[in-house]
Amino acid sequence: MAPLTPDQARMRHRVEIVIRLLSPALNLVLAVGDRVSRVVDRQQLDDAQVRVPGSVAGSPRPVARRALPPGFERRAETGEH
Repeated sequence: MAPLTPDQARMRHRVEIVIRLLSPALNLVLAVGDRVSRVVDRQQLDDAQVRVPGSVAGSPRPVARRALPPGFERRAETGEH
């Protein structure tokens, strides 16, 4: 890489100073945005719950039961993996 000219070095130094001065404010903006996105995401999950036809509003959706693989019950009882 070619060495910087004196004008380029001054400009680079000025830009680095501006970034250093603004970094606390930028960090605050990022932290607030993170918190807001988490709150909004939680609210969207609560509002978008899937309802089963005929179910009461607010009641949880029934969990589908899946068939267990052969021998799974025995492994769970004995603690085998």
